[in-house]
Amino acid sequence: MPRTDWAREVRRAHGTRGVARTGLECSGSRSAGARLEPAARASGFQQPRWSAPSPAARASIGRAAWRGDRVPAFPPAPRGRALQEGRGRPAERGDARPLAGSLRGSPPPDPTLRLTPVAHRGRRGQDNGSCGGSWVRVPARGAAAPGARAPWATKDVFLAFHRNLDFVRKFMKPLLIGELAPEEPSQDHSKNSQITEDFRALRKTAEDMNLFKSSHLFFLLYLAHIIVMESIAWFTIFYFGNGWIPTVITAFVLATSQAQAGWLQHDYGHLSVYKKSTWNHIAHKFMIGHLKGASANWWNHRHFQHHAKPNIFHKDPDVNMLHVFVLGKWQPIEYGKKKLKYLPYNHQHEYFFLIGPPLLIPLYFQYQIIMSMIVHRDWVDLAWAISYYARFFITYIPFYGVLGAIIFLNFIRFLESHWFVWVTQMNHIVMEIDQEPYRDWFSSQLVATCNVEQSFFNDWFSGHLNFQIEHHLFPTMPRHNLHKVAPLVRSLCAKHGIEYQQKPLLQALQDIIRSLRQSGQLWLDAYLHK
Repeated sequence: MPRTDWAREVRRAHGTRGVARTGLECSGSRSAGARLEPAARASGFQQPRWSAPSPAARASIGRAAWRGDRVPAFPPAPRGRALQEGRGRPAERGDARPLAGSLRGSPPPDPTLRLTPVAHRGRRGQDNGSCGGSWVRVPARGAAAPGARAPWATKDVFLAFHRNLDFVRKFMKPLLIGELAPEEPSQDHSKNSQITEDFRALRKTAEDMNLFKSSHLFFLLYLAHIIVMESIAWFTIFYFGNGWIPTVITAFVLATSQAQAGWLQHDYGHLSVYKKSTWNHIAHKFMIGHLKGASANWWNHRHFQHHAKPNIFHKDPDVNMLHVFVLGKWQPIEYGKKKLKYLPYNHQHEYFFLIGPPLLIPLYFQYQIIMSMIVHRDWVDLAWAISYYARFFITYIPFYGVLGAIIFLNFIRFLESHWFVWVTQMNHIVMEIDQEPYRDWFSSQLVATCNVEQSFFNDWFSGHLNFQIEHHLFPTMPRHNLHKVAPLVRSLCAKHGIEYQQKPLLQALQDIIRSLRQSGQLWLDAYLHK
């Protein structure tokens, strides 16, 4: 088939500015010779090959195509992580139909056909700036496929993580390609639609009860009690001196304030305090950066993966144990069958006390946080973290010297790490840990979480994460309302025969060791006999 001069044909059909109206140029291209190469055949027609427009036309598109109503059908080609995951940006307002009659061999006008981008990978799997296109049959704008939901279809995970849905939909709407037909292969077929429907009704009830509305006084008082503990710690050293007893007392007080600051930054990170996400993000930077010396972006990236896929291997970073522990039932058996013995896992419930609680925060997390900020050039988070260390060392170097202040800081981290590990693992490590089963949102959270009985101490000690089930189902719900929605969740579990686990605090802590012992025995049995 003879090659068609794309720019000339478009100018002939639509005039000089027609290029901007059709919007078939990939305005984000880095390649001077970018081509649109339709890769698919639809409706039995032959696809043309279009050569690149002239530099002048390309520059005109780059300046004009994004103004007013001239929104191109080809947004910039996906780059980086989006490209590696196979995600692109389909047409939003632009439509390829104006071009349909202008090119020889082009398809007939069809409201169900649109041109969607296909990114090509260059060297080392990176985007080389070119993009291709293919005619695909998707519902036209304003029309829905049979049985399909609206473009902003309510997904439980989408609703769970966002406060301002209208704002987020502005970014999500251009990504919609269409809904799969019911007969197409899908990972959703095994999900229980009745549970999903009932859970959405439960969420609507919670919204009607104003359970997503936070008490600013609660969080203000919570912050105040952290500041009071920081002040008491300094006053203890200032008044009683830097002897062993005042130092140990001060370390425990500061470890308590650090643990409580960790629970508080968790609230802001989940956008559960203010209505506007921006205010939550700003406060989160302050809480985790200035009060704890950590990175908000590092925490967000890690923690939301955990919430989206709790206890799922290769998706939840919290169950990535770096071959130090084997968890659940599937992993120890797999390690045993493959004769993997990085450590004597049948004794992991014993060396857990030496490796887990003492080293997680002062060694592993601290290294991850610092490297994350440097590698990703996250200078804002780094500046907040530096403000924490500057405040700490200015306060305590006069009492302990530089080396003594560094040792004192790491001792505080050591104490805090014990608190953090026991509280966070009592809700998860004892539950099902497996590969992706593709359950509905409600069921996937219930099998991966459990609760601890409510009391004033348990609420304070765990930062209300003793209501772990409710927190995972409704991450943006303020923690002081979790106990109010718990009866509704429990009744829904009873209706569908799903186990709702709740236990005393001491039993929950003991179950961590019991779970590690059982997984270790599964590994030993598979290692020796399979």
